[in-house]
Amino acid sequence: MQTIDLDARDRAILRALQSNGRLTNSELADRVGLSPSACLRRVRLLEESGLIAGYAMILDQRACGLPGTAFIFITLDQQGRQALDAFEDAIRAIPEIPECHLLAGQSDYMIRVVYRDAADLERIHTDILTRLPGVVRVNSTMTLREVKRTTELPV
Repeated sequence: MQTIDLDARDRAILRALQSNGRLTNSELADRVGLSPSACLRRVRLLEESGLIAGYAMILDQRACGLPGTAFIFITLDQQGRQALDAFEDAIRAIPEIPECHLLAGQSDYMIRVVYRDAADLERIHTDILTRLPGVVRVNSTMTLREVKRTTELPV
């Protein structure tokens, strides 16, 4: 990934695309005050630099039948590279876990789990999480309500 010096127009492009990734190049060019060809060149440079990592559709979790969110702290029996790799490989295959973070602190990982209801969360806990490689402790925190969620970064 190459580094790129961002100017005000680049930042405007990034903000606009974060807000609405479906903008056409013409719409984007109008919003940031560039010609379509100049805008497209800048977007391509931002993509090539790795600053724009990709484009995705964001689904409504509730509309997908997954109204529940829990943040779960996982402790492993070992912290060696092989133990971490085995756990991380297993986590990547679980669709109910959209996020996993390696931590510094009391727990080794924090994961975000989405679920249908209490029985579904129990299934995930009992049948999936406690059976992952090296897991010795699972500490769950269920959310009551989502206050803020965004994919936008302050650029």
